[in-house]
Amino acid sequence: MSAAIAEMAQYMTFKLGDELFAINVAQVREVLEVSQVTHIPTAPEYMRGVVNVRGKAIPVVDLRLKFGLPKTAETVHTRIVVMELELDGEVTVVGGIADSVHEVIELDAGQINPPPRIAMRWRTELIKGMGRRGDDFIIILDIAAVFTLDELASVTDAAEPVSAA
Repeated sequence: MSAAIAEMAQYMTFKLGDELFAINVAQVREVLEVSQVTHIPTAPEYMRGVVNVRGKAIPVVDLRLKFGLPKTAETVHTRIVVMELELDGEVTVVGGIADSVHEVIELDAGQINPPPRIAMRWRTELIKGMGRRGDDFIIILDIAAVFTLDELASVTDAAEPVSAA
């Protein structure tokens, strides 16, 4: 179970379908337009492939598919959120495709509730809490819980060209 949110923090918000999600801005490296993603034939469907970010192959996950939402066509608003995560004690960089990226917001502990235990569309182990901003609910993700090191490494390894160093 993820640690409770105890202080004011900044979150970057993004949409998947009609739902508004947020991740801690400290985990966001950059936001990219969807560029040339190199498909990896052996990867699971939600794993779009890899994208070149300053000479490094970064695995890219379609967050809609990862969360069980239907695949949708990319739009001018579709973005890749490049995140830095700690997985199994190792810093890992991964891209997540979001329908659109919105803004950076501040939420304090009083604006965040634990995820409901029942009647929840999303797996609660992936959610740090439910933020509230006006009448909108914001699903705050434990983004590291969404990924496993093995699934990301297998895609990155398959994409890395063998170089004679």
